[in-house]
Amino acid sequence: MQKRNTIQKKLVVDAVRELHCHATADDVYELIAKEHPTIGKGTVYRNLMILAENGEIKRVEIPNGADRFDHTLYEHYHVRCIKCGGVYDVDMDALPHLENRIHDTHGIKILDYDILFKGICPDCQREQ
Repeated sequence: MQKRNTIQKKLVVDAVRELHCHATADDVYELIAKEHPTIGKGTVYRNLMILAENGEIKRVEIPNGADRFDHTLYEHYHVRCIKCGGVYDVDMDALPHLENRIHDTHGIKILDYDILFKGICPDCQREQ
């Protein structure tokens, strides 16, 4: 079955790229709504998920926080500031096939993994 390219999908992917950060769904919605006030939040959220499933953007799941959406598609890791909640790329080589280094999965079939570091961003460090 062929996937349709809709105007809404284009607006969403363009917004993620324009924001050029690890935007939340609300960030994406707010940017689009400035020019297209009739667009619904549900439409934006649904299209973010479709675009992530299709590999056109990357969904970054944040424990105890809102998912973020990244325009950078190559394999990389992230760090979350424990003070402000900002999410940033970590500049390091990816660890290929990390799942092959697991000694015992306790019967769980590993499908995927994310590595999320915790730290304090430069702005929050200056405030301390």
